Amino acid sequence: MVSMELAPLWFLLCSVLARGSYGHPYGSSAGMRSSMPESDVDLLEFPLNLEYLEAEFFLWGSLGHGLDKVAPNLTGAGPPPAGARLAKLDPLTRDVIKQFAFQEVGHLRAIKSAVKGFARPLLNLSAAAFGGVMDKAFGKPLRPSFDPYASGLNYLIASYVVPYVGLTGYVGANPKLKSPKSRKLVAGLLGVESGQDAVIRAMLYERARRKVAPYGITVAEFTDRISELRNELGSAGPKDEGLVVRRERGPEGRTAGNVLAGDKMSLAFDRTPEEILRIVYGSGNESAPGGFYPSGADGRIARAYLNK
Repeated sequence: MVSMELAPLWFLLCSVLARGSYGHPYGSSAGMRSSMPESDVDLLEFPLNLEYLEAEFFLWGSLGHGLDKVAPNLTGAGPPPAGARLAKLDPLTRDVIKQFAFQEVGHLRAIKSAVKGFARPLLNLSAAAFGGVMDKAFGKPLRPSFDPYASGLNYLIASYVVPYVGLTGYVGANPKLKSPKSRKLVAGLLGVESGQDAVIRAMLYERARRKVAPYGITVAEFTDRISELRNELGSAGPKDEGLVVRRERGPEGRTAGNVLAGDKMSLAFDRTPEEILRIVYGSGNESAPGGFYPSGADGRIARAYLNK
């Protein structure tokens, strides 16, 4: 029994403890950072690079503006993305992408509540950047140059380029994390990122045989070429598959349909930060920035390669 004299102090202590434990789903950010292994901090900070990219791409594509308007406190005063703009989307695609956009804002908040993080890096989200990816994927310049903002179908194909890379990074990071809180956070991020990729793939799978104007190339071939390019740039073997594969490569070797990518036991592929940098830089070299990150990615892992 708490005496009447001590009751106010007791209730104050309980209130403070409650806020520290339950005020945020992962506890107080300062407390979590202080108790987190340094290696966990690095592995949690690194995905901010892709979360910034996805947030900006989805916000601009669906709303015509980005983090500077929606959540300026999350930018860290980093430079605005280059070339991003409102896409010509049909109502369903716009609704889905807008949901993705705000999910990515939440992901930024979640990571930054756990680690200090860094400011938004310089991002190149121009049509030319995506056009360069497609040219490299097909081994020749597409005419006209691929524009992700020109139509809903183009935007979905462009969206196929990024979220999957992020989810393979979370799969790769999870077994390296030491803190249960870190693993819980990554599991939560992975769940939603996987869902986004599944929705994108399902929407594209429905159109797999449709030819993308004006190229006369099917949606399925676009996804296959993008996946093969990521495998090539990652330089770590096949960890990527398009929407339609040879039957023997499909689930249990029984179907060519491949609405979800996975290994021979239908488990998600994993990637290291080095592999991810090689892909998003478009250079195949984790020390050679470019592509979507003209000045390179940030965080201790990425900077270590930039400094080599």
